[in-house]
Amino acid sequence: MHAIAAIALAIFLISVGIGHFLVPGYFRSLVPSWLGRAGLLVAVGGAAEITIGAVLLAPRGREAGGWAAAALIAVYLVCHLDALVRASADRPRLLDRPVGVALRLAVNLAYIGWALAVALTAT
Repeated sequence: MHAIAAIALAIFLISVGIGHFLVPGYFRSLVPSWLGRAGLLVAVGGAAEITIGAVLLAPRGREAGGWAAAALIAVYLVCHLDALVRASADRPRLLDRPVGVALRLAVNLAYIGWALAVALTAT
């Protein structure tokens, strides 16, 4: 079962990483303005996701890849916590309203759990 979870996580990360390059505007909209250089951060994040996904595809890379994925996704929590501070019920996008941001945080915590499970079961 852990191999399936690792491969699924790899495919997910590679797909989302590619998405950073295909629809960068969406991902730039998630980067807090105070971080600056949103375009660069999106490109680096996408490249990191693709790289980590590739590492996860190799059985010997699953432990390190799982830890790396958990760390990367944890870094993304900065964006979602910043959005929580700025969330407002009158925002046009559901993802920018309090309920949407709460869902984003919950989903990202689940992704971290998934990555940790892959790392911990890889040995």
